[in-house]
Amino acid sequence: MLAMQPDELVSLFDRQAPGYDQQWARTSAIRDCLYLLLRPVLSRLPDDARILCVGVGTGTETAYLAQAFPGWRFTAVDPSPAMIEACRARAEAEGFAGRCSFHAGFLDTLPEGPPHDAATCFLVSQFLLDRGQRAAFFGGIAARLREGGLLASSDLASDVESVAYEVLLPAWMRMMAAAEVPPADIERMRAAYARDVAILPPAEVASIIADGGFDAPVQFFQAGLIHAWVSRRA
Repeated sequence: MLAMQPDELVSLFDRQAPGYDQQWARTSAIRDCLYLLLRPVLSRLPDDARILCVGVGTGTETAYLAQAFPGWRFTAVDPSPAMIEACRARAEAEGFAGRCSFHAGFLDTLPEGPPHDAATCFLVSQFLLDRGQRAAFFGGIAARLREGGLLASSDLASDVESVAYEVLLPAWMRMMAAAEVPPADIERMRAAYARDVAILPPAEVASIIADGGFDAPVQFFQAGLIHAWVSRRA
């Protein structure tokens, strides 16, 4: 189950929304590299593909994909109303709001509609600590995709009992410090990783995705603790 209750998680991201992009601007190279690889992973989708963006936040991946694929349409979903409004404002400012629908709420509250050709879900499932709930979350995404639809997802992942994690975690925190993340925020992050985030070995995360109804996920990206997979609805 969630160590942090859903309403607490929503409240946290509501508070973060106004300064979220600025806070993480100095780590944007990680995101940009992920998107560089994401584009060819999704590039064989139809010219008029429908994309489900789960936990869309301020809409950075939606903006990138909207610019790269001008015929695609997007369903942006986030439980934080403030994040959805930031996403909507970005879409309006960048001229692709007409290709988007916006939903403030968890995925299971999204009204039924035509199946999507693909979904993105970046740094979201890690907040579900219970394995069964996490697999069910991916199952909810699969249910909204057409047969064979693609999922591009990322999460923090590592074997926290390994020597590798003893190297990667301090390096990750030093990277955050170099990016001018305030020391108090870094300490909160370190505590959250131990309490509120399910950091599991990459193979275990891939297994959970598969349990949600996807064929063998393929890891296509890693930067520090962030791993990303592409998988196809079974």
